Amino acid sequence: MASSNLTRGQALMQTVKAYGIDTVFGMPGVHTLEYYRGISDADMRHVLFRHEQGGGFMADGYARISGKPAVCCVITGPGVTNIATAVGNAYADSQPMLVIASTNGSGDLGAGRGRLHEITDQLAVIKPLTAFAQTIHDGRQIPGAINRAFDIFATGRPRPCYIELPIDKIAEAAEFAVETSPIAGPMRPAEESIEKAAAVASGARKPVIIAGGGVLDHGAALQALAEKLGAAVILTIAAKGAIPDDHPLNVGAALVIDRAHRFIEDADLVIAIGTELSETDIWIQDDFLHLSGKLIRIDIDPANLSRDYTPAAAILGDGRLAMEMLADALPANNGSAGFAGSSVVADLRKAVMDDMMSTPLSRKHAKVLDALRAAIPHDGWMITDATQVAYFANGYWSTSHPRSYTHPSGYCTLGSAMPSAIGAKIGVPERHGVALAGDAGFLFTGTEMATAVDEKVALPIIVWNNDCLGQIRDGLLERYIE
Repeated sequence: MASSNLTRGQALMQTVKAYGIDTVFGMPGVHTLEYYRGISDADMRHVLFRHEQGGGFMADGYARISGKPAVCCVITGPGVTNIATAVGNAYADSQPMLVIASTNGSGDLGAGRGRLHEITDQLAVIKPLTAFAQTIHDGRQIPGAINRAFDIFATGRPRPCYIELPIDKIAEAAEFAVETSPIAGPMRPAEESIEKAAAVASGARKPVIIAGGGVLDHGAALQALAEKLGAAVILTIAAKGAIPDDHPLNVGAALVIDRAHRFIEDADLVIAIGTELSETDIWIQDDFLHLSGKLIRIDIDPANLSRDYTPAAAILGDGRLAMEMLADALPANNGSAGFAGSSVVADLRKAVMDDMMSTPLSRKHAKVLDALRAAIPHDGWMITDATQVAYFANGYWSTSHPRSYTHPSGYCTLGSAMPSAIGAKIGVPERHGVALAGDAGFLFTGTEMATAVDEKVALPIIVWNNDCLGQIRDGLLERYIE
């Protein structure tokens, strides 16, 4: 529809709704009132959080469990700095979040005049935490910026995006129609890259697939490729649930275990799909896997294809398409050379679990998690915080459903679990789930329980109370620090 009678703030929110968004997580302020006219007119649900960090975590959890992009609306200055931690959390773990903010008037930007909520370069604060950040002066740029965000969410690495309008521009008349633009289809890999990867992979006798969060929603393609190769599958934490836990080729989320490191390093072929192989993925002593075999990398992010390791073949493109095309390109009997039908993966999985259960604390954690697992439906979800019991759960927790377990692996933010779980319950109200937090982390964002009450969100919150920052305490004692 034409938007000649709408302000930019109204038209912006109606455009966001046109892309399928029905919920906005926000905290209104004097600089964002015209956005709120738009939220009201568009009849979108508004979730009023108690602090922007908690609200950003809600949006993050909404995206993680529902798989849908989340939208936040915050005010100039403290709204942006408060939400920045949650944006960083979403950025580190590749979650789709659109943050819409105000900034100081166009004549005041960078002037340092002491204006209300002023940051002399607000865009510079948030830009390192986003796929893109843009200050919009000309309202005709609004549709393109929103389309760019949703295009990234659908076809690229779905990291947060950010747009801001100077406060004097939000209430001006919109110069554009409220409409959507086409979203590009999945990026199809080049045929020659598939052919090269198939040649490298053919006949591997000890193949291993390392599957990251980029394959979370592509479990069927991952399983088919693993079976075609006869490859053991080791998941990152972000990929938990991509394929069933009881699949005979699935080692589990064991990428942080020394025994799994040695197994990978002994492989004659490693295929890393949708993962950075970063410190927080592998937690190995010197930050690198020492691979003796050939490496194939598959990723939508070109930077990941050669970062830290030199691959024998690299495939840029959509993970599902790449796995399907690679599986089709492999010989029909290729898997017979690998681990299919052998007890190697089962033996490794048992050895990994034995290693995990080797301490009194881990066995105590296991009892708690077993009780929770028995109480939560098979397709239910759990969102965890940065706490010792969750570090154990990352490998121990059993799930065969994607988007049913999540942990702030990359940014490792205290306080994210409970508000993230509120957002998850808003995103998928039909599914049951719990938040698991440590006592210290819970206190970071405990005020968001009021948001859960307001939104009538029934949410079990499990607090692991050891009366301290347990992981930090142990680190101090190991170093003989009082």
